[in-house]
This record gives sequence, C-alpha cells and structure tokens, in this order.
Amino acid sequence: MGDAPPPAPAPLVEGGGSDGAGPDPNSHRLSPEPVSVELSMGGDYYHACCGDPDPDPKPEGPQVPYIGNKEPLSALAAEFQSGSPILQEKIKLLGEQYDALRRTRGDGNCFYRSFMFSYLEHILETQDRAEVERILKNIEQCKKTLSGLGYIEFTFEDFFSMFIEELQNVLQGHGTSIGPEELLERTRDQTTSDYVVMFFRFVTSGEIQRRAEFFEPFISGLTNSTVVQFCKSSVEPMGEESDHVHIIALSDALGVPIRVMYLDRSSCDTGNLSVNHHDFIPAANSSEGDAAMGLNPADEKPYITLLYRPGHYDILYPK
Repeated sequence: MGDAPPPAPAPLVEGGGSDGAGPDPNSHRLSPEPVSVELSMGGDYYHACCGDPDPDPKPEGPQVPYIGNKEPLSALAAEFQSGSPILQEKIKLLGEQYDALRRTRGDGNCFYRSFMFSYLEHILETQDRAEVERILKNIEQCKKTLSGLGYIEFTFEDFFSMFIEELQNVLQGHGTSIGPEELLERTRDQTTSDYVVMFFRFVTSGEIQRRAEFFEPFISGLTNSTVVQFCKSSVEPMGEESDHVHIIALSDALGVPIRVMYLDRSSCDTGNLSVNHHDFIPAANSSEGDAAMGLNPADEKPYITLLYRPGHYDILYPK
C-alpha cells in the first residue's frame, strides 16, 4: 500500500522551549554507542534501507511507475464508476477545481515521490530562481540540524547532493538543463528517485528531532515510541508510510506550503458533500533560511497539491 491516513489535523501551534537546539546527539540513541549502527555505515546506508536493484527482476503484472503520466481527472472517475456513490460525487466536485492528476507508485514512499516531482516540475515551469535560492538556504540549515543532532555528514551528503543536482537541472540556461520529458525520466529512475526520497526523509527526521517538544505529543498519539525511535523506525527507512506529522515537518523544514485534498467516504451532518482539504503552511519561525531571505512562508498559498486516498498520495493539477 501507500502511506498511512493522515487525519485532517487542526492547526498546530508551537509550544514553549528552545526550538533551535536539538537534543544531545547521544542521549536518545537506541544503542549505547555514541553513534548508531546505521550512521556508522556511511555510504552503505542507502543500500541498508533500500537494498540493491534486482539485476534480474522477475516478471510481474502491470505496475505504476514511480511517477506516472499526467492523466485527465476523468480517469479517476472511471476508476470509481462502479464504486461508492459518495466517492463518485466527490470526484465530480474535484473536477470543478482540478483537471488532471499524476499517479505515483504505492510503495510507502508515494508522499515523498509526489512532493519531489511536483516541486521540481513547479521550478521547471516557473524558473523561479528566487525560490531556488531560498530553498538552498533552507537545505544548508537542514544539514546543520543533522550535524547538530550527531549525524555524520557522509551518511546523508549524497542524498542532499542528488536533490540539489536535480534542482539545478530544471533551471534553464546551462549545459545540464533538462525539460519536462527528461524530468519525468529521471524521477522514474530508481537510484535518482530513491536518493531524493532519502533526502526528504533525512530532512523530515532532522526537523522532527530539532523540534522534539513540539512533535512529541503528536507522535505519542500515534505510537509508544520516543521521538528519536519514531524517526529511526518510521521516518528514515525507505517504504515507511507518511502521515500529517511527516508532512508538517517537511513543509516547515523546506519552507514549502502543501495542500492535501482528501478523497474519502466521509460526509457532513447536513448531508451536503464536500472534498475536505488541509493546507500545510510552514511555520513562520521554523526556518532560519526564510528569515534570512526576509520571507514569511505563512503568507504563501500552496502551489503543490496532493490527492490523498486512504493509504496513498497522488499529484493534482488545478485548472
């Protein structure tokens, strides 16, 4: 399946305590050693999480690629034509605002892959160099966060470098610039796609641990794990599903607003149907990079829209 259902969360308000200082890098490790086993593996961490690509894959039935082709929203309607009348009506309502979707593979990484493609496609289409400069500052801050938490740089630098390379590739005017078709091809490549997913997972983990006091109540409502245990078991490994905690952390760390439309069978008490959504707007004080750029992410409207169906995320395109 894809990712776990995120309950449409109430707006989160930062609690007290120091937001910038992370916990003692050794005080919450799962093992008594100063550095956990996975961090000592260096460049092999990806292979520990993901394994090596199968050199001789077994024949399988049709499988959605990591990132699918853009489809009209009518394709979604056709998928549910004999299903729940509530879902059919909600798809009609979606069609009033959106005209296309792009599916992602339901392998537990669909939220991150959806975000990856949607963000890179946005930069490719807008050529917003100010946004690229802004997010690069945030990425540098994310590196400092991980280092401050006790992560060794060579365990995550390749993942960061991969995303930065893809970000630079979608900017036009230099020898490595790519277009829409090549972006789709590259994000379907297993190594490229998985490395960028790992980048997002490390960013998410670092943000959750950096603001442990803020996230702990929400994590304790999902699991009995500590914040660090949650990050090690439910954030960093490939294939682990995402919910609203992951979305908040990634949005805040990178300063990118995200809208999630919820396609489910719920209905309101009055009997009138609507498609619920939640806008994940970065906390204004969550990113030193934004402050340095004089930006207030809370003023921004989401330009990334994801469609959530129970267990899975895809990409939506507004009209």
